[in-house]
Amino acid sequence: MKAGNIRDELESYASAVNEFILSNLHGKPKELYQASAHYISSGGKRLRPFMVIKSAEMFGADIKRALPAAACIELVHNFTLVHDDIMDNDDLRHGVPTVHKCYGMPLAILSGDILFSKAFQILVIHGRKSGIADKAISDIVSRVATACINICEGQAIDVDVSSSSKFPSESQYISMIGKKTASLFEASCALGALSAPSHRTGTDDVINLASFGRNIGIAFQLVDDLIGVIGDTKLTGKAVGNDIREGKKTYPILLALKNSKNDDRDKILKVFGSKSASSSDLREAVRVISDIGIDDAVRSAAREYMDEALKWIEEYDDSPAKRALQSSANFVVERSL
Repeated sequence: MKAGNIRDELESYASAVNEFILSNLHGKPKELYQASAHYISSGGKRLRPFMVIKSAEMFGADIKRALPAAACIELVHNFTLVHDDIMDNDDLRHGVPTVHKCYGMPLAILSGDILFSKAFQILVIHGRKSGIADKAISDIVSRVATACINICEGQAIDVDVSSSSKFPSESQYISMIGKKTASLFEASCALGALSAPSHRTGTDDVINLASFGRNIGIAFQLVDDLIGVIGDTKLTGKAVGNDIREGKKTYPILLALKNSKNDDRDKILKVFGSKSASSSDLREAVRVISDIGIDDAVRSAAREYMDEALKWIEEYDDSPAKRALQSSANFVVERSL
């Protein structure tokens, strides 16, 4: 499947997921639910629910059967975005004003709580309606709850890393994003297998798909970190070198400081964590990071995780769903947004 095709398929499935979520995300007070739907209504790739659906389809389920779990994952993801933006005091997310900037802090916190609660309500009610057995729903709830715990632990580690004067090691950073980001990708693919008819899947299948998702999740975050440092402002909606100025101790910055010397290293450190850094100094730091080949290094590391992910599903017969998962893995590594 070519890159253009996977983008088209992502867009098609995103529309189905959005429609399903928005049809279930309503109530009173009206403004609370408008705040809850703010990011969902603004668009997005919906990569995680896509992986739920394709993992389910690989074992014979249709999209209708997979939608409750897919919606659950996306609602949890949006819950984390709302709260992340509050913690980081961000004004924009992909060019869209953040929830707390649009609706105020109290309503933003409550909207995140609604998203979290609705995730499980939709999963249970619509999961049963779509024919998923109670035992499978119980296993799905357990998987999602574990992922949520891991995300919170990963976020707490990130907060600790951010406040420390020391930089984490590469292994410590990978461990952190394994919790903060990869946990939800891991759950996504496991939920797909668990949503399929029980006679089509077993424990090994759930483990295989979960392992695929975990490795894709790490690859995703590595590339996301790269985009945060040297991404195209027109695509990201953020100022050039935003993560450098914010002082985020991400993998590309760790590599840049490790591999730069003397004046080049000083140019990076001059703007790192400096909210008042000039645009010209930021551009110079980004140039330094680009010139020492950090883009290639980060994408190479991401490809290693992608290759490891693909090993976990290579035993399965060729199918459109399997090819879509393989293509989405490549998309994760090669994307620019």
